[in-house]
Amino acid sequence: MKPEEPFVTAVNGEACSQPVRTCKSAIWSGYPRLAVLRPPLVLGLAALRLAALVALVVLGTAAPASAATQQLLPGVTYETSVQFTPHGPVAVHVARGPLPVGLYRLQPVLSNDKVVGLETVTAMQRRLAIQATTVGLNGDFYASKKGGPSGIFMRDGVLVSAPNGNRSSAGITSDGLLDVRKVRLFGTWRGLGQRRAVNAFNEAPGGNGISFFTPDWGPTTPRVSGALSVTLAPFDAATPNVDHFARVVDSRQGATASIAPGTAVLVARGAAAQKLSAEAPVGTTVAIRLILQSAWETVGDAIGGGPVLVRDGAPVFRANEAFTTQQLAPRHPRSAVGQTADGRVLLVAVDGRAPGYSMGMTTFELAQAMVRLGAVRAMALDGGASTTLAFEGTVLNRPSDGRERPITSALMLTYSGVYAPPPAEAVQSPNGDGIAEQQALGFKVVRPSTVTTTLMAPGNVVAFQETSAREPGTYEVPFPPLPPALPPPPEGVPPPPPSPPVAPQPAAEGRWTLQVAATDDRGLTSSTTRRFSVNSTLGFLDVRPRTLRVPPRGRNATIAWTQTRAAQVTVTLETMSGIPVRTVLKRRFEPGQATAVWNGLTARGRPVFGGTYRIRVAARNEVGAVSLDQELRVRRIAGAKK
Repeated sequence: MKPEEPFVTAVNGEACSQPVRTCKSAIWSGYPRLAVLRPPLVLGLAALRLAALVALVVLGTAAPASAATQQLLPGVTYETSVQFTPHGPVAVHVARGPLPVGLYRLQPVLSNDKVVGLETVTAMQRRLAIQATTVGLNGDFYASKKGGPSGIFMRDGVLVSAPNGNRSSAGITSDGLLDVRKVRLFGTWRGLGQRRAVNAFNEAPGGNGISFFTPDWGPTTPRVSGALSVTLAPFDAATPNVDHFARVVDSRQGATASIAPGTAVLVARGAAAQKLSAEAPVGTTVAIRLILQSAWETVGDAIGGGPVLVRDGAPVFRANEAFTTQQLAPRHPRSAVGQTADGRVLLVAVDGRAPGYSMGMTTFELAQAMVRLGAVRAMALDGGASTTLAFEGTVLNRPSDGRERPITSALMLTYSGVYAPPPAEAVQSPNGDGIAEQQALGFKVVRPSTVTTTLMAPGNVVAFQETSAREPGTYEVPFPPLPPALPPPPEGVPPPPPSPPVAPQPAAEGRWTLQVAATDDRGLTSSTTRRFSVNSTLGFLDVRPRTLRVPPRGRNATIAWTQTRAAQVTVTLETMSGIPVRTVLKRRFEPGQATAVWNGLTARGRPVFGGTYRIRVAARNEVGAVSLDQELRVRRIAGAKK
């Protein structure tokens, strides 16, 4: 059996904003730290019964409490909560960011930078790492085998994929606002004859249709039996709502055509192929026009998805878009993008298809959740096993397939300022026991920048400061800080003989702060701060035996450690999810060797369930807080204690 784990820390009733049904929820705020790449604990049968009882009994209209908020980037946070409903628990993951202007941008990302093909969200983020620091969500629906967005994809004002006129599209304006509406594309071409329709854009033509392909599709046009391909050059970019003129440089029947950079290709079948052959021979100048039927003059980036979830601050119950009841009504993993009244961006992932952990939501429940999060406008994105929220190549939620699914597009909140990842050790403990001995600090810039790096020692003493020009890349910050270099001698004075390298002095114990400020080549300023501690109070934790066989009356495990200074010490037994099971000891210890004994029982005198636990020894004194932990395997056995 698995260890029994408590899970509810706060309970709040929440009334739905529509009279369709009433929701009750309880919030679990014990989600693991971001560095732990696993979902919240899977609840047992007793937990599910308690959740159902809570959901049915608790009354009230208070908004759900949120779990602890973690900072991902300057101005960008991540939080998660688990709501307990009559249908089961629902895990919700939320990344919040500022109005996407200046250093921030909300932008669609295409898998492998081509229409055809699939790529995971984390792979896209790793590919973008040299350009920006990103938190992102899966994007549009797509064809499962070859990829290709089902709706619009537009980046930097260039159209890559046509919108689905029967579903919503999300555009991002130049001033960072989210614009959700239905958009349609009307394309035309004209050679020697009249203006004629383009039936498809970056997708294969129908039986008597004609399609227009750009290099964003891929290196060659798709293989279409009997099709006529006409290559146009030079062709700059598929900017909507303007006329593009290019000469026909090649025409071929029944074979694929290359789509080199700076070219485009018309591919036609049947009656359309006959007209293309007659009206666009080699040497003809052809006019292409791609018309987006919507007032989207200020939209430079756009992504498809749908349906619309929130309009003017109210949840949308019936969007009347091209989705089936089977897509909208069941409780599935869901993804959404939204924006608050003050322009803040919401990227939301709801886990699902995991009874005991998260059941998922209907589309309307997702709309209600977006309103509760503060969205005044929002749109759903692809869901199901595609639902993925990730930061800098790390998945934050729990995809329902058990692993991340390759998809066709993503929506990223990108940041181009200076970024410092969390220190390798939240508490460095250089005491020789081999645990948390070394610290690793650094930062990343994605544009040429002037960077000032400052290390503040305990007591706000400047231990290191440097200002230098940095090209895009990642840089280490030495710790402990190196002594400052001697200034060069005056002109005409010979330099002193080289001295042997000076080893860094041991770092002072207490709270340290890393501050990095940058001004990039556009004159935009940014800064980031990371804090950590140096504390060698605890060391050399040892738990014996490593496997404890517990009979009904218990059996002792000995917990030993050393202390370099006096501290108030708490010894606890926890599950591997970090949930406390029993406080073994809590008192002050003086410097030296220290021990505690756990008898294998809960506080009520019952043997714990078999499984893997964590013994944690935590100390607090004038230097700060530090802890050590070690795994302990527990096995339940029959018979009396011997």
